[in-house]
Amino acid sequence: MITIEDLKKSENFFLLAGPCVIEGEDMALRIAERVVKMTDRLNIPYVFKGSYRKANRSRLDSFTGIGDEKALKILNKVRETFDVPVVTDIHAPEEAALAAEFVDVLQIPAFLCRQTDLLVAAAKTGKIVNIKKGQFLSPGAMRFAADKVVEAGNAQVMLTERGTTFGYQDLLVDYRGIPEMQSFGHPVVLDVTHSLQQPNQTSGVTGGMPALIETVAKAGVAVGVDGLFMETHENPSVAKSDGANMLKLDLLEGLLEKLVRIRQAIK
Repeated sequence: MITIEDLKKSENFFLLAGPCVIEGEDMALRIAERVVKMTDRLNIPYVFKGSYRKANRSRLDSFTGIGDEKALKILNKVRETFDVPVVTDIHAPEEAALAAEFVDVLQIPAFLCRQTDLLVAAAKTGKIVNIKKGQFLSPGAMRFAADKVVEAGNAQVMLTERGTTFGYQDLLVDYRGIPEMQSFGHPVVLDVTHSLQQPNQTSGVTGGMPALIETVAKAGVAVGVDGLFMETHENPSVAKSDGANMLKLDLLEGLLEKLVRIRQAIK
C-alpha cells in the first residue's frame, strides 16, 4: 500500500493529475501514459487523478459519470497498467470501502471537508486521505478535519488548498495558508486548476481562468508546497466536466519543467 512517505521520496513536489472525471477507458489510459512519461523523466512522484462520479454539479442535466463500477475498474486498470497510484473523490461514507478496493488515495471534496462520518469512513480504509480545504474555511480550521482522520486511526493525511470564496463568483488563493497547514504535520497540496474556477455563473456552468494556471502553480512551488493537483485533458473544450479551468495536456510537460526548476532553486 502506498504511503505519504512514498510520495515524498523525491526532492521534487509530487503531482496529482488527470481528467476531472473518467469519461472512458481509452481516454484515461492515453492521458495516464503521457503523464507517466513526463513525470518519470522529471523525477516527479505521480498519482493519476480521475473522479468515478461527479456528485456536485450545478445543473441536473450535467454529466456525472459513466457508471461507478465501470469507472472504478478503469482507475484500477490505469493503476495496474502503469504501476502508479490513483486518487478519486468520495461523497458519502458508504462509498469509502468500495472505492478503496480500486484506488490508493481517497479524496474528500471541499464542500464535504467537515463531514465527520465521511472522514472517519475514509480513515478506516487505511488509504491515504486527501482532504480539500473548504472554500468557506480558514487554513487553521483544517487542523480539525485532519484530526478526525488521525483520531480514527489513520495518520496518512494530506490537506489541499483550492482557493477561498471571494464574492459570489470568484476564488482566491491565500498562500499564507500553505505553511500554516504544513505546521499541522501533514503534507499540503495546491489544487491549481480548481483554485481558478469561477463558480455560480448564471449559465449554470462553472467558468475558469486557465491562462493563470502557470502563475498559480509557480507561486505555490515557490512557497514550498509539497504537492500539486492539476486537472488535465487532451481537449478541455469538449471535456464533460470542468473544461473551463483544466490544463490542455499538451501544455503540461513544459509547465512541469519550469516548476521543477523553481523547486530546485528554492531547495
